[in-house]
Amino acid sequence: MNKKDTINRNIILILMIVVAAAFRLITFKYKELSNFTPVGAIAVFGGVYFTEKWKGYVTVLLTLFTTDIIINYLYTSKVTLWYSGAAWVYLCFALMVLVGSFIKKVNVLNVLLAAVASVLIHWLIIDLPFLYGTLYPHTLAGYGQSLVKAIPFEKNMVLGDMVFGLLLFGGFELAKTRYTFLRTQKQLAL
Repeated sequence: MNKKDTINRNIILILMIVVAAAFRLITFKYKELSNFTPVGAIAVFGGVYFTEKWKGYVTVLLTLFTTDIIINYLYTSKVTLWYSGAAWVYLCFALMVLVGSFIKKVNVLNVLLAAVASVLIHWLIIDLPFLYGTLYPHTLAGYGQSLVKAIPFEKNMVLGDMVFGLLLFGGFELAKTRYTFLRTQKQLAL
């Protein structure tokens, strides 16, 4: 794999992530699809396929940041660059990229386990007592109430991760069988 192949491979990965992220903008109109987005799948996908892992983090977090600005504008008609709790959201997605980086062999089981781990990361961190204001008591019982109320949203996230994970991972693995420049040096050596 030469430098040109690496650049082309990264361009394909970035394009796939950007196209998938566009689906996030669709769900804002349909509240029943809340959290049915590609962001979890994008994070794991970025962690798996970028050979230089920092590029996975940058691409995923920049995509999340950009779509956050657009979605916040759609809701408020104001440009919002940062919001309360954003650091925790970005931390969750950085951890999801990390989870993806642990996948050494892409198969259905590994991707499914990574998707479940990603949803658990999101669920357990985003519903921490000090992040949800005064909606629930800042106690262990309040945290439990928050976790229970979040189940429908996390269920949608699991479904979103599975659907978009299938599209991203399946699409890239299929493309790798046809275009050798998408394979890593290690895969070409096999």
